[in-house]
Amino acid sequence: MVKLKFPLVMILCGLGLILLSACGGANSTPISESGQTTQHLEPPPEYDGLTNPLTSSEDTLAKGARLFQANCASCHGDTGQGDGPAGVSLEPRPANLAGNEASLSDAYLFWRISKGGMFEPFSSMMPGWDSILREEQIWQVITYIRELG
Repeated sequence: MVKLKFPLVMILCGLGLILLSACGGANSTPISESGQTTQHLEPPPEYDGLTNPLTSSEDTLAKGARLFQANCASCHGDTGQGDGPAGVSLEPRPANLAGNEASLSDAYLFWRISKGGMFEPFSSMMPGWDSILREEQIWQVITYIRELG
């Protein structure tokens, strides 16, 4: 029985590491060492004009916080500064959401969270969350991210 438990633990640990490595995000608005914004891309046309339909209510923020902690904090950090334990070894490093949220449109955030960053020009490990989170949940996360700044 002991022999079966050890391989199972090893398999689960390996799967956990793979999942954690997939949490990174490109620095969507990269900040240079001097603290200056160096780039901001416009979302594709199909995202033009998207705005968050949710208000910043206690309920929405609580749901967004739970989703952020469960899906984003391991890479982006508990306070969204891009310093999560799983993001430390990622290149590019996860975005500092708390430092950039004000400069990013709702459309941009919805696009990046939905589609992730596993494509040019980002080439990051951030997965697309649109197959995991419902649209309302993505908006809840965005509402929460707006409170980080």
